[in-house]
Formats: sequence, structure tokens, C-alpha cells
Amino acid sequence: MKYLFSLLFIASISLSSQAQKLKLALHLVKGNTYNMVTHTTSAIKQTINGQENNIEITITGSTSFKVLNGNDSLYYMEVNYKSLGLKMQLPNGPVSYDSQKKDPNDFMSGILAGLVNKPFTATFTKSGRVKSVENVENMISSVLDSFPQVQGPQKDQIKNQFLQSFGAKAIKGSIELATAVFPETPVSKNDKWTINTSLESAMSAKTSTVYQLTDISPTSYVIHGEGTLATDASADFKQVSNMPMKYNMTGTMTADIKADKVTGWISESKSKQVISGTVDIKDNPKVPGGVSFPMSVVNESVTTDK
Repeated sequence: MKYLFSLLFIASISLSSQAQKLKLALHLVKGNTYNMVTHTTSAIKQTINGQENNIEITITGSTSFKVLNGNDSLYYMEVNYKSLGLKMQLPNGPVSYDSQKKDPNDFMSGILAGLVNKPFTATFTKSGRVKSVENVENMISSVLDSFPQVQGPQKDQIKNQFLQSFGAKAIKGSIELATAVFPETPVSKNDKWTINTSLESAMSAKTSTVYQLTDISPTSYVIHGEGTLATDASADFKQVSNMPMKYNMTGTMTADIKADKVTGWISESKSKQVISGTVDIKDNPKVPGGVSFPMSVVNESVTTDK
């Protein structure tokens, strides 16, 4: 009987430990800087007038987040791009831009270099949500103003393109894809929760992801996510490459994340999105009568803290 009691006692401790609720959250230190290094590849297939176009895009970037202040619910961060790179394999050949490239004739690389070490601010909740992003539009305008050779409609077009990729709404969504993975309430191992995120860029979409705390290692919380993605069917046409375009896309996404047990900062994240649908181009001088064509996209992204 004594041994049976001991076994039951040990089992009850084990079950109690497994059922222990954990509050997953950011625990950042004022004055400290946390990094996010991202490598994203996109494979795009389009079929226009019966002709298939394949495009490959690689985006790399390193971003620092310095905690300026914090309270019981929010962190106020100074954000700096440390490096930015873009490579595209287009049907008519490769294109490459890099903020570290020193070529006065490479205008686009010069703009990326101009965005580096130009601080803007962001406010994070402790669950990893980005509450606000400020001063980005002013930063982009200032960088473009430093290139006097770009004027008029060309400047407006480039500014619009950069706002779609680096504007406040675009940055908010891209950061949240990596950081907004924590539930608002305490969870136990194997518990699940749902996070909804809005993405605003050339293609605006909403994601709904079910996350699960799959493991707890000595250094990390291990989280797996599976979700869906869909563009807004009621959204109006947007100017993309100086043409009115609208995306009608749906897809799935998966994510595997490691969050540091001490800080909550994402130490590693691997995600994949598989999206397909159609693209509508409204009647315009470049495409008289407009056109609609099928498109599929596979995005794979790896984010680390160093």
C-alpha cells in the first residue's frame, strides 16, 4: 500500500506539472536591443494570355528593436533597418538591389541604403501584437527627397511602391507574422489558440492561425501554427506598378516557432504560405480593356534573432 501511495503521489505531481498554466509573453528589458533577421523566398507563377510567367523573389533584411520604455502592457520600441536586399528572377532576366551595394548608378540600391539606420517607432503589446507604427511615411519621403534626379510621376510611383512594402500598415503586418503568436490567456502544453492578423501591402489579406504549444525545452517555448489566408473580396483596386490591380487569393500557412523562455523574443521562426487565385487588372492605358489571369504563390520565410 505504501508503494501504491508513493506511485499515486508521483503521478499526481507529474499530472499537475503537465497541466501547469504558462503565461507566454514578451519580457523585454528597457535599453536592450533585440534583432530580427529575415530571409524570404517567393515563387510566383502567372499565366497571361496562355503564356506562363515564373518569377522568383528573395527578400533579406535585418532589423533591430531597441526598447525605449515599457509598462505593464506595452513596449515602446525604436526600430532600425540594418540591411535590406531584394533579388528577382524575372522572365526577362535577373534584378538585384542591396542596401550594402556602393554603386552611385544603382538608384534602387541607393534608396534601400537610405532606409538603413533611419529610426522609426513601434509599440508592441506583451503578446507580440504591434499596436502602432509611426514616422515611417516621413522616413520614406525624406529618403526620396535626397534623390533630386527623381521627380514628378516617377517619384510618386516609387513612393507608392515603397509605402506598399515599407509603410506603417505593411510593417505592422510583416512584424506581427513573426511576433504575434502568443495567446492572451495562460496555456498548458498542447493547448491551442487562434490569432487573426491583417496584412496590408500590394496584396491585402487576412490570416487566421491556430497555434499550439507543442513543447517546452530548457531554453525555448516551441509553438506550431496552421492557418488560412484570404484576400478581401470587397476591397477596391489598388495601384500596383502604376496599374489598378485586385487580388482574389486564398491559401494555407504553417509556422514553427521557438520563443526564448526568458525574453519571449522569437529566436527562430520558419513559415510557409501556399496561395492561389486570380489577379484582375482594371482597364487602363497600359492594359486596354483590362485582364484577369490565374496566379499562385509559394512563400517560405526564416526569421532568427541573430
